[in-house]
Amino acid sequence: MRTLIALWKLLRGLWHILIGMWTIYARFPRWSPEQREMRVQAWALQFLALWDIHLKVLGRPVSNGPALIVANHISWLDISVIHAARHCRFVSKSDIRDWPLVGMLATGAGTLYIERTSRKDALRMVKDMADAMKNGDVVAVFPEGTTSDGRDLLPFHANLIQSAIQAEAPVQPMSLQFLDARSGEPSFAPCYIGEDTLVGSIWRTLTAPRITAVVHFGVPQLAQGRDRRVWAHDLREAVIRLRDDKN
Repeated sequence: MRTLIALWKLLRGLWHILIGMWTIYARFPRWSPEQREMRVQAWALQFLALWDIHLKVLGRPVSNGPALIVANHISWLDISVIHAARHCRFVSKSDIRDWPLVGMLATGAGTLYIERTSRKDALRMVKDMADAMKNGDVVAVFPEGTTSDGRDLLPFHANLIQSAIQAEAPVQPMSLQFLDARSGEPSFAPCYIGEDTLVGSIWRTLTAPRITAVVHFGVPQLAQGRDRRVWAHDLREAVIRLRDDKN
């Protein structure tokens, strides 16, 4: 029975992705940025509901830009979960742009792409992020640079934090957790780390007991004279505190 339910959720999810692609192609060109943002957030909420993932939001996201959100990174689901809580422009590795289905959705949601192995491209991305924030956007990054299981955060890379310093924008720390909805214990089904394959992670998520995705927004903070490395360290500590705060 669980397998049949998982297959049904998978089919509904794929249909929802196709609807999202059609919306981007047919409607986004005629919509204002505000309408697009509202649609992306609504789409993400519907996607989580179709896969029986409950969203729990703690704290308040920034109401508008300029702002940078920094979060820990666990799963391929992270972007949809955060979009459901608060639309923002994500920074992602450039090869995602060419992924079937996902690439079009990411581009339609306003994703900024970076070639992670290129130092020159990192400098370009810092400028692009700063320009986006100066234009009033809320940008989001995963400073760990890769996924972890959420139990212990990897060090935060400081390069992209420089964009907030250049834009004189606040940074809002945010923690992300996946919990078993019944027990409240961590759920590792959505993890996408190490030897995990995307297909395997998706199937674990679909067949797992009901999952609660917890997004905890912290208090936005300004640099206040800190350089990017010190600020990145402080932001990592803030994300850990948010993750461990059960209120």
